[in-house]
Amino acid sequence: MLTNQSTQFVAWFLSLFILCTLPTVAAPLVTKNVALVAFNLRQQQQEDPAIVLQKLAQADVVYLGETHDRPADHQAQLEIIQALQRLRPKLAIGMEMFQRPYQSVLNRYLAGALTEAELQAQSQYQKRWGYPWNYYVPILRFAQSNQLPVVALNTPTEVTRKTARTGLESLTLIERRFIPPPSAVVLGPQAYRDRIQQIHADHSGSASVNLERFFQAQVLWDETMAERIAQTLQQQPGTLVVVLVGQGHILYGDGIPKRVARRVQGIRSRTPLTQISLLLNADVPEIRRDRQIADYIWSASAKSEEP
Repeated sequence: MLTNQSTQFVAWFLSLFILCTLPTVAAPLVTKNVALVAFNLRQQQQEDPAIVLQKLAQADVVYLGETHDRPADHQAQLEIIQALQRLRPKLAIGMEMFQRPYQSVLNRYLAGALTEAELQAQSQYQKRWGYPWNYYVPILRFAQSNQLPVVALNTPTEVTRKTARTGLESLTLIERRFIPPPSAVVLGPQAYRDRIQQIHADHSGSASVNLERFFQAQVLWDETMAERIAQTLQQQPGTLVVVLVGQGHILYGDGIPKRVARRVQGIRSRTPLTQISLLLNADVPEIRRDRQIADYIWSASAKSEEP
């Protein structure tokens, strides 16, 4: 049984990357009269959102990096998915919000065999994710009505917790069923470790937390999602995989994208893998100046009224 101290630590650990590590600007959900802005971070200039959507539709993997408690991010995800599905109907949606043991539950919902209430209950959504259901249900409804696969990406909570407490080596064979094998969990790069260490150091009361285990848990989280994305690319050739995930998992490519690329290298050596990452509604100066943090900032703001 977990002690109260252990429970508090687990809750704190899981919240760190569930809530984005980027500085954020709270924005209301705007459903009409919005101006879309796509800022190309590599080229340091704005780009026509319609052209960006065309580029996204030609990619293999598109990451829509969210701040989990910001409604505008989820509205943007829905609208981008709808636009991409029109441009490229063969599309799958990968969701951090569902854990891998519950893929069959998702499949039954998509096939019309479960109601939304049953999906929530049988996937233990409230217990294992807990953000408001109405953030994601429009996307699930769109997937169901258009027969789009939805892929459960996330590591089981119990496994992440145990890794953070006692390390990767403590996991049993049963606990390893829904995660990559130890040989496929790469504890790096150093820049990623340094960022995690800074988060660890900045968090009050974290002195007693083992940094190495903390980093192992974060990397396992990333590797598990990367494995499922790579498997989807392999099992569904020609499919565009759109990934809904917290922004902390895609910054600088260190969390998920480079781990997907590593896995795919041996599978499709003739055709390069194209991955594009968007940070949703993260248009603040320190991010806008950073050419390496992602490919695009995608923002929506209310149009000013005509006089």
